[in-house]
Amino acid sequence: MSTEPSSPLRPFHLAFPVRDIAEARAFYGDLLRCPEGRSDSHWVDFSLYGHQIVTHLDEHMDGRQLLNPVDGEQVPVPHFGVVLTMPDWQALADRLIAKDTDFVIAPTVRFRGQAGEQATMFFCDPSGNALEFKAFASDDQLFAKD
Repeated sequence: MSTEPSSPLRPFHLAFPVRDIAEARAFYGDLLRCPEGRSDSHWVDFSLYGHQIVTHLDEHMDGRQLLNPVDGEQVPVPHFGVVLTMPDWQALADRLIAKDTDFVIAPTVRFRGQAGEQATMFFCDPSGNALEFKAFASDDQLFAKD
């Protein structure tokens, strides 16, 4: 059975813990400009470039992370994000730099000159959840192999 979509790509859904709902609203709503959907005192839905992410309150989370080496960088695991167009990626990178974001991996180009060359950046939300936003000069490089 193939996992390739038989129809146009659909939005994904991801639910994850945060230590504080107000911090999550400030980070996802204000900084990343994700429109807010439904909410409760213990969770908030956001639209992350058309995908549904849901922050769930976990007052006991500790924010520990694992790091794995990728192309000479230490990448936080787990992480999530969106593959953007290059202009949207650059606009987000510029906005985050202007807001003095503390990057895990600052905006850079990975795999330069190789299959899968990509612009990428990693940063964490206030709860320690790692996010990666990336872009390709051409979307056909998303799953490119050497």
